[in-house]
Amino acid sequence: MKPIDWRIGRHAGAIAVALLWGVVGGEGRAANFVVTVEGADAIYLAGRTDLTVPDPSAPWTGPGDYLVRHGGPTPEEAKESFPSVISVVAGDVVRVLDPTIGGINFFNGFGPPYFGPSGNTAAGSNLTALGGLSGYAGPQGPLTGVFLDDAIPVSGPPSALDFSPGGLGQDFLSLSPEIGQVFFIGDGVTSGGVFQEFTAPTGATRLFLGIPDGFGFNGPPGAYDDNDGSYRVVIGVNQTPSIPEPLAITLALSVAVWSLADQAGRRRRAS
Repeated sequence: MKPIDWRIGRHAGAIAVALLWGVVGGEGRAANFVVTVEGADAIYLAGRTDLTVPDPSAPWTGPGDYLVRHGGPTPEEAKESFPSVISVVAGDVVRVLDPTIGGINFFNGFGPPYFGPSGNTAAGSNLTALGGLSGYAGPQGPLTGVFLDDAIPVSGPPSALDFSPGGLGQDFLSLSPEIGQVFFIGDGVTSGGVFQEFTAPTGATRLFLGIPDGFGFNGPPGAYDDNDGSYRVVIGVNQTPSIPEPLAITLALSVAVWSLADQAGRRRRAS
């Protein structure tokens, strides 16, 4: 029997709500997680324990693996944060168990507008690689993931996946990304209400959840310092969703309530 592993996130936003371990690998082990992904949770900081995030408005320093920032203060003064992490093994099948809700504003000034977990527009983002993490092409600012092994991803990034309509799009049923390959999750379901599957590759030990961002959503990753809002996602490892499909009306209402509550809370904190 594999012992329980509680290394599920960097903060209280990642909570294990159910955990059952069996034999190692595949469908023999299962876990559920509730994760809150903030607007400043940079997917390009996944696994980068070698980097220190400077205070807002201070310059990044280091060997070159850093996120670009605005030249001056932003209303949010958001500090880039390391993305939440969930332990996995090769062959694990990851699914969203309840369609992701919430909204993030990627522009100067507290929202609205907030953009949902599938991002803004069907395309428009084309970010370059950073360290050992691939570039990203597809919708602007959606919920994304990346599988890593135990190493710090500092070199040799894989090729970028394209989630624009001319590439994989958002309606794929299953995906088997490589180590270090940033991939689209969005709300976790196709337009027809089918829950999507993401399979951990050989060598994978960790799954990170975060946001891809950059100036104009193109070029070097960065521009997180004016983001606010969050996404909330229920992740299942080797779990099958049991809720009715599709949930278009319920999901729309959930997004609206989540966005309003998050906006009110952030304005209170900013005042």
